[in-house]
Amino acid sequence: MEVDKIDEAASGNLPWVEKYRPQRLEDLISHEDILKTIQKFMNENRLPHLLFYGPPGTGKTSTILACAKQLYSAKEFGSMVLELNASDDRGIGIVREKVLNFASTRTIFNKGFKLIILDEADAMTKDAQNALRRVMEKFTANTRFCLICNYLTKIIPALQSRCTRFRFGPLGPDQMVPRINHVADAESLQITDDGMKAILELSNGDMRRSLNILQSTSMAHDLVSEDTVYTCTGQPKRKDIEDMLKWVLNDEFSVAYKKLESLKKERGVALQDILTEVHKYVHKIDFPTKVKIMILDKMADIEYRLAGGASEKIQTTALLSIFQRAKNSVAV
Repeated sequence: MEVDKIDEAASGNLPWVEKYRPQRLEDLISHEDILKTIQKFMNENRLPHLLFYGPPGTGKTSTILACAKQLYSAKEFGSMVLELNASDDRGIGIVREKVLNFASTRTIFNKGFKLIILDEADAMTKDAQNALRRVMEKFTANTRFCLICNYLTKIIPALQSRCTRFRFGPLGPDQMVPRINHVADAESLQITDDGMKAILELSNGDMRRSLNILQSTSMAHDLVSEDTVYTCTGQPKRKDIEDMLKWVLNDEFSVAYKKLESLKKERGVALQDILTEVHKYVHKIDFPTKVKIMILDKMADIEYRLAGGASEKIQTTALLSIFQRAKNSVAV
């Protein structure tokens, strides 16, 4: 699968997520139904206001940038496209000044409509969103808006109703593997099957995260394998989590605590990461439903307390006590 690269001289120090960002709609690897619909809108010159939402790293920004590059030439791009990101101030002042000025001015030499891309639109204040809805209505004749967000609920209903919504779901392994392999080949990397599996598992359908993991691992190690991936990311390995569950379910409390503390120190693993991984295994343990519900409920409490700054040592013992209680209740 070919991907257009940015100019070779400029791309040497670029992160791979930018270096290999798709430049055309046909280069995108997922959400074919969405891409076909948008392509049809563009072919018929009937592009509506757009609202892209979904988890990070699923191709929302790449899709609209590819559309913009298809709509405008390199010379037109600067004057026809306005992109505002979360790093910019997006209060009501920006909407009334920068966005309004850009939308209200017509271009003399360029035909067609202008495009305003508001990335991370869910970070906009309610006042700014309310001001934006009037701007969208007033200048529809010569301007199109594309709002991009992770959480649809943070966009006011008035804006949602003015846009055509598209949900970008997490990418599947069958979509991610060819792109990761393409980047690995282009960068002359050695990647093992278990290394690929580890990248897919840690990225959870986030293409940006998978390429960041691949790049950081390749910079630290010659071979991208399961061990090197987990070492670079600092995530606990599956075997470590399986060992930990054996200790908490079979050993006495004090013995299990010493082993768990030793594992955390040796591997440099945080309790938060352990909780996330253990959660996946709880459903596989042969416990009665009531006991599983109790374990998950108490684990949620521990995560909440950790987020509030509670002592990790105390919360580690709390995690152990949950499984000891579960074991005792089943034994009775």
